[in-house]
Amino acid sequence: MIPVLLRFGPITIYSYGLMMALGFISAELILASECKRRDIPVGYASSLIIWGAIAGLAGARLWDVYDNFANYARHPITIIFSRSGFVWDGGFIGGAIAIYLVARHYEIGFLTSVDMAAPAALVGQAFGRMGCLVSGDGDWGLPTRKPWGMAFPRAIVGWNAATVLKLNAKDQLVSGFYPGVRVQPTPIYEAALYVAIAVFLLWAMRKRNWAPGRSFYYYLVLAGGARFLVEFWRINPRVLWGLTEYQLFSILMMIAGIVALILTWQTAANTPNSTVAPEKPVKV
Repeated sequence: MIPVLLRFGPITIYSYGLMMALGFISAELILASECKRRDIPVGYASSLIIWGAIAGLAGARLWDVYDNFANYARHPITIIFSRSGFVWDGGFIGGAIAIYLVARHYEIGFLTSVDMAAPAALVGQAFGRMGCLVSGDGDWGLPTRKPWGMAFPRAIVGWNAATVLKLNAKDQLVSGFYPGVRVQPTPIYEAALYVAIAVFLLWAMRKRNWAPGRSFYYYLVLAGGARFLVEFWRINPRVLWGLTEYQLFSILMMIAGIVALILTWQTAANTPNSTVAPEKPVKV
């Protein structure tokens, strides 16, 4: 665990920032490959990555401001300069809005665009989670005695009673810190699941003549399910029925994906001898 890679005068290079950069680069390579496969100019991949990253980070920060408004109200400058405080739900929504706007600008189908973006986003998310791991930004899980449990004594957010938490009998987060404590390495769990889902989607898109949007619908179901599962070991507050805010959002993702998949299957079943056509002509 190396939160800070290099300090050069006033310049500090953080491991999380490096992993985030690698995530964006990997995502762009995947998108560029998909653009070539679909005869779409590869410049479209760069536009999706740049605007998706900006809107995703902005959405992630704004959602965190909403969740922790009292803290940000006391220190408004941290809205811009804080190194932590990015919420996955907001990032997903912000990125989706950016893809919609970029797709409209290039006159490329939105469903085609999110199909291409889904595996790229998953790989980017996996790198982001590994950034959480190497920096120790507090995204670890509950205390555990499993042999693969990890300690983060050099965590950038600190390794103490305020950051090592457990659930009490009422599903409330309380201190779980003690000398030698180890926690669930949930960033590894999440990263591994995201990479597996990305590989499946990339394989499926190349092997099957799917209707536009179906890869994205699978993303909603599988990525939502992965986050829902990992949340059981993470230290986020339980807000309803013993579930976290992220689990509730994941449930909405899964429901939306399942409903969309059912509708596309029904449409295909009710269209005899149909072939899957492009969502709309590509105009660039």
